[in-house]
Amino acid sequence: MKPSDAGIAQGPTVEFKVHFRRGDQGRRRLRRGERKTAPPGEQGHVPRISRLLALAIHFEGLVHRGEARDHADLARPGGVTRARISQTMGLLNPAPVIQEQILFLPRALGGRDVMTERQIRPIAGTSDWGEQLRRWTALRQTVPGSEREPVDHAGLAGERQPNEVGSATMRQCAGESHRRA
Repeated sequence: MKPSDAGIAQGPTVEFKVHFRRGDQGRRRLRRGERKTAPPGEQGHVPRISRLLALAIHFEGLVHRGEARDHADLARPGGVTRARISQTMGLLNPAPVIQEQILFLPRALGGRDVMTERQIRPIAGTSDWGEQLRRWTALRQTVPGSEREPVDHAGLAGERQPNEVGSATMRQCAGESHRRA
């Protein structure tokens, strides 16, 4: 049966490309146009743990400059609890060399990130930098894909390579047992 036979009016046909994208709570949303693809050098996504650490550094700056008084001031606009802000701020506890390596983890090319916040928390909960470095090294050896070369996600590293600075600092910290106050 043709549409004209069913009494449906014939008119102009409009065609355009569409794609699906994840929306709220994982629902698929129909979007107009073709799906945007990342430039060849930017395949994959920045690991969540790297983004969370960058957020913690940003939050620390807000508190330091007096733009936020406490964790409650940070939590309110995002609609999260003070406890979640405290967890995020806990990512500032590892030795600086570990923080740098977390910030420069390689992009996740598909599926799950190679390293999660849950894996980092026991390291962050240790106050001895030497012990943190031992645990970090052990974690990096057991997590597949974490040995890949770290990358500069935002162009912040300039000309230096993160591993060059990180390795020297890591050796220096591993030789001495640093404690943070």
